[in-house]
Amino acid sequence: MKSVILAGGSGTRLFPLSREYFPKQFIKLRGFDKSLFQMTLDRALNLTKPKDILIVTNERHKFLVMNEVENYNIPENNILLEPEGKNTLPAIYYAVKDLNDIVAVFPSDHLILEEDELIETIKEGQKLTKNYLITFGVKPNKPHTGYGYIKPGEKLEIGYKADEFKEKPNLDLAIEYIKNGYLWNSGMFLFDSELFKEEVKKYCPEVYEAFKLNDIKDIYELAPNISIDYGVLEKSNKVAVIPLNITWSDLGSFDALYDIFDKDENGNILNEDVKYINSKNNFVYSSSKKLITLLDINDLIVVDTKDSLVICKRGSSEKIKDLVKTLKKENDERILYHKKVFRPWGYYEVLEEGMFYKVKKITVYPKKRLSLQMHYHRSEHWIVVKGMAKVVIEGKEFFVRPGESVFVKSGEKHRLENPGKIPLEVIEIQVGEYLEEDDIVRFDDDWRR
Repeated sequence: MKSVILAGGSGTRLFPLSREYFPKQFIKLRGFDKSLFQMTLDRALNLTKPKDILIVTNERHKFLVMNEVENYNIPENNILLEPEGKNTLPAIYYAVKDLNDIVAVFPSDHLILEEDELIETIKEGQKLTKNYLITFGVKPNKPHTGYGYIKPGEKLEIGYKADEFKEKPNLDLAIEYIKNGYLWNSGMFLFDSELFKEEVKKYCPEVYEAFKLNDIKDIYELAPNISIDYGVLEKSNKVAVIPLNITWSDLGSFDALYDIFDKDENGNILNEDVKYINSKNNFVYSSSKKLITLLDINDLIVVDTKDSLVICKRGSSEKIKDLVKTLKKENDERILYHKKVFRPWGYYEVLEEGMFYKVKKITVYPKKRLSLQMHYHRSEHWIVVKGMAKVVIEGKEFFVRPGESVFVKSGEKHRLENPGKIPLEVIEIQVGEYLEEDDIVRFDDDWRR
């Protein structure tokens, strides 16, 4: 068996926790020691070996994925980069086009609590893959308007033939669907790759023909933007649905997050840094340690990060995507990046900035190094606070210890490296008339940027 993990995403629905360059699958939710993406990797490893896991992402998230899989022994060639997002059908076809095997497909941004039951159901479902493309339907616990629905039909050895697919309904329809035994569409699939390709050829020949080309950019220019549901599953008569009685969420909004976190006796999300006084049914999520207090407040969502604060009524968090659209029109970079920005060698966090200066905290992972580079418009002062830094300036190498510093003039070729076994932490003070990230001229780079 092979596993395919879909790891694209635009980071719009959980803003400001997620951003375009840091979508929700890479978030470590409070109370969990791994990101949603890493939890998906663990899920796949219960079915397949590391070499049999394929990850479909894009250039924007390539290095995030590489950092996340570093301890999983996933071959770098198994990370497939889409030139642009074209929805789930091209992404899945990209992964399976050269396979002849049973394939399990997982979105990387879902939360699943009963992992063992899911894995056993997938293993059992392999009995149907000779004749059916399998989708997994979650038994609803309430009439949810944010999910698609599947109507089970004829009973099979395991599960049912899929009788009908329904888009996200209004509340009245959702109530009706549950009364009639419909299931939530989980977006997880299991199939024989040859049967899948046959059904794509039959029902979505545009995707099938596009992938006959050799260059991936040409393929994606030709391929339509289409989901696997709309392109194949809703049309094929070879689709089965297997019910799952598990705790599952695609975490598509802060209202969905509210449902999964522990609450106090008044329905408020538990958080040691939040004090509720005469307040009920509130969701407060902060990435800082500041004290937040709600007085006489009910049914509110408060999401606080270092550079953004979002407040809305519970039930209205789906509208956050409209906020992101507005910010995008205004070219607001806060939809792109957090103050903490991840790179293949580690990450940096902007601590302070002004007209002609910027202060960063740089963390370099063990045995990693930045590119050999130069800046035209800024000088940099590095102060080591943890670990041992190896610094190269104009060909000269030297080591810098905690409490020591080094100055890099504008125009000098330089490189920062962590030769040690613990993360290297450096405070960088930039001074100059232009301090943006595009003032980097690279001469050598371990990641071929």
